Amino acid sequence: MQVLSIVGPGARSLVARVAPELDGTVATVETHDGAELGPEPAVDAAYGLGDDGGWVGSGSDRTLDELLDDLASTYDYALVAGFPETRLPTVALGDAATGGEVVLEAADETDISVEAVLDAIERVDPHVTLGTLVEQVKASPRAERAGAIATFTGRVRAKDSPDDEPTTHLEFEKYEGVAGERMRSISRELEERDGVLDVVMHHRTGRIAYGEDIVFVVVLAGHREEAFATVEDGINRLKDEVPIFKKETTVDEEFWVHDRS
Repeated sequence: MQVLSIVGPGARSLVARVAPELDGTVATVETHDGAELGPEPAVDAAYGLGDDGGWVGSGSDRTLDELLDDLASTYDYALVAGFPETRLPTVALGDAATGGEVVLEAADETDISVEAVLDAIERVDPHVTLGTLVEQVKASPRAERAGAIATFTGRVRAKDSPDDEPTTHLEFEKYEGVAGERMRSISRELEERDGVLDVVMHHRTGRIAYGEDIVFVVVLAGHREEAFATVEDGINRLKDEVPIFKKETTVDEEFWVHDRS
């Protein structure tokens, strides 16, 4: 799913202009304008069906990242309006501050074309989850011969040993053009094994906080034995062969991990 955040004056208006022009299914996520819709329900989340057949909801059970994770397996695009603190790729209007990488900026929403936003959302890295990759291999034309799906998820841990200083976050940079092609090449080579039908992998870049997911490997295979073996080989080869560089930040210092080896 391609995701773009828009912040600043006119963000919701720009979302309304862009959403109908996207070629695919589109979800929009917006902050509430403050108007009360009724008594706050005594539950974590509430959903209702509107007169137009659309679902509306409110709740406190998910962060924005968790909501996007839920949307990722269903929608091709998500436009997020009014969340300046997010680390998503961002269109910044006016003097709006943001925690994400600014991919476009303008004085206000009338100063920016829909075509520029459409181009920007296609250029950003997709929002990928383990669930979206599992759904991808399930949809494979070879899935009728599959009896197993094995997965690996790498995440940011706080400590490698009890005496380590806690890690707050990691930052990953990839060698553009080379990293993606190398992962695809590894996947193709692993798919040549007997009984292995599909292999997909994804490594996130940018800042990733403690507890968040970093990397996924998903294998569709005829049986569990080849599925498990291929997942292990896939993550090992990704770490050894793909040019992705890691900077670690602890409570006391930050350093590029390859400088410590």
